[in-house]
Amino acid sequence: MSEDDEYGTDAVDSGGGAERTFAPLPPPPGRGFATSWWGRAWLQALEDTALDGQQLKKGRRLAREGGVGAVSVRPGRITAVVRDRDGTGHRSDVLLQELGDEAWDRFLDMAVERAGHIAALLDREMPPHLVEDAAGAGVDLLPGIGDLEPECTCGTWDHCPHSGALCYQVARLLDEDPFVLLLLRGRGERRLLDELQVRSAARAVRGAESDAPEEAAGEACGVPADEAFAAGSILPPLPVPPPVPEEPGLPPSLDTEAGPPSGIDPAALEVLAADSAVRAHRMLLEALAPGHGRQPVPAELTPEQDAVRMAADARPEPWIAKRLAEGSGRPRADLGAAVSAWRYGGVAALAVLDEEWDPDADSLARARARLAAAWEEGERPQVPAARARWTVAGADVQLRYDRDGRWWPYRKERGRWVPAGPADDDPASALAGASAGG
Repeated sequence: MSEDDEYGTDAVDSGGGAERTFAPLPPPPGRGFATSWWGRAWLQALEDTALDGQQLKKGRRLAREGGVGAVSVRPGRITAVVRDRDGTGHRSDVLLQELGDEAWDRFLDMAVERAGHIAALLDREMPPHLVEDAAGAGVDLLPGIGDLEPECTCGTWDHCPHSGALCYQVARLLDEDPFVLLLLRGRGERRLLDELQVRSAARAVRGAESDAPEEAAGEACGVPADEAFAAGSILPPLPVPPPVPEEPGLPPSLDTEAGPPSGIDPAALEVLAADSAVRAHRMLLEALAPGHGRQPVPAELTPEQDAVRMAADARPEPWIAKRLAEGSGRPRADLGAAVSAWRYGGVAALAVLDEEWDPDADSLARARARLAAAWEEGERPQVPAARARWTVAGADVQLRYDRDGRWWPYRKERGRWVPAGPADDDPASALAGASAGG
């Protein structure tokens, strides 16, 4: 695992149940590591268990200094690589006993009887009465003294600074999402909610059957669809839509213990995930903009165009850029010009870069007239026409005329013509931009 990734989270299927991996967190604000009562209860179990308080103090310092790498959470175990102040890394695990099937049955039956518990969990909260009711059903959700069992490659049998740092970091994760604790106890969020939905629907049907008159016994019976839908839902009313994020979400970390399937490159997959986040954010902003419904649907990109778009948006590492160049059908050396074109004008600018066309007589006459009118007499540069590409005599600048009558400035660099700016209806303005360096 790498502790250099930015904060993010991912859920994968690890065979026996869900696994979630959380990328390293930034240093915590303030002095504390937990703000929720259940996060503090987690730390209380740690501090009551550890025999050496000095070790925990060192662990708290490591966590505060960013020594904890990506945290993997799965049923019964949390894992991370924790680095000492000298950079030495140790794999540290903390084990917590999973709940058995019978215990989960009792918890689910209790939760179905009290819809408020499910609403609280969906709001990422764990109210005390939920924990108390679970304990009344014989299910201990939060760990107690001795429940957090450490394992670390540093060789310490008790809680060491590395396992302590890991526990302090997990307390911050629990603040944000109590489902992390339920996953540790053996149930992932999706599975838990699915099971609650099934039990809630079954309970509604049983209640309807028990309310039926006795004379209806033996007859075909059922529940009206609207009643079943209303009774079977465990979800609270939809909240007010949240504000639009100022920037795209962080991509997930795929750096887990489980090796990738054959043919899957996790690093490339992370690039695709980051690109999807950028596109989703852009689409959301566009969808909320006034008049969006009257805008034409954009044309679907070809794989070659999309490869250029990804290179322009992601600013990828060289090895990713090489693969994108192959996907765009271009030599690696030509990808930079295509990226510049995309940033100046998207598909239209890319077409100007790649395509040559012969304007008809009328288009050519209009282009010459606009060139003639763009400068005062005696100031007009010599721009001999060559199809739709007009190169200024004695200068490494060029104007390209597109099919919509716009002018695109180009400049020669290292023997290649590269885009030097966006399109302009005025050829003089476009040429001035290219001559000035873009």
